[in-house]
Amino acid sequence: MPVLYRKETPSQTAGPYVHIGTLPAMAGLAMRQNEVLSVIDAPGERITLEGLILDGAGAPVRDAMVELWQANATGKVGADGLWGRAGCEKESGFFRFDTVRPGALLWREGRMQAPHLSLLIFARGINIHLHTRVYFPEDAAAHAHDPALTRIEQAARRKTLLAEKVRDGLYRFTIHLQGEGETVFFDM
Repeated sequence: MPVLYRKETPSQTAGPYVHIGTLPAMAGLAMRQNEVLSVIDAPGERITLEGLILDGAGAPVRDAMVELWQANATGKVGADGLWGRAGCEKESGFFRFDTVRPGALLWREGRMQAPHLSLLIFARGINIHLHTRVYFPEDAAAHAHDPALTRIEQAARRKTLLAEKVRDGLYRFTIHLQGEGETVFFDM
C-alpha cells in the first residue's frame, strides 16, 4: 500500500484576530492609527528602518507583526526607552519604523552595547515570538566589543544582524526566518 504524504496546514498560533487587537488600523478599524508610541517626539537623529521578513522558501511573510524596542539617543532605556509596533504590508511584505538612532547602552561591569534596535517578530507558525537585533554598519568598532554579538560563536552569522545603509537616515533589514542566511535569533 503506498504511503500518503499530506501537506501541513498553515498554523494560526498568533490567531486570526491578532491584528484586530494589536494593529486595529491594519484590520480596517479606525481606533488607534499610529502604533508607534513615544518615538515621534523623541530627541535625536531621525532614521527610518525598512524591513522584510522572508520565510524558508524566500517568500515575504505578509501577515507578520514586528515590535521595536530601543534605547533613546543617549542610550537610556526603561521610561526613556522607545517602543513601536508595525505590521507587514499585505502587498509587499515590508514593515517600516520612523524612529531615532539609538545610543550605546551600558551593560554589566561597565561594558557597552553597540547601538542597536531590538525586534520581536510575531507571525503564523511561530509559537513564541522571535527576538533579534539590528545593528548599524557605521558602528563596526563597537560591534567588536558588543556582549551579544561576541557571544555568537559562528562569526559569519553576525552579519545577519547588520542593517544595510541605503542613504543617510534610511536603513534596510531583511529577516530570514530559516534556511540559508537565517537571521540570528536570541533566546530571551
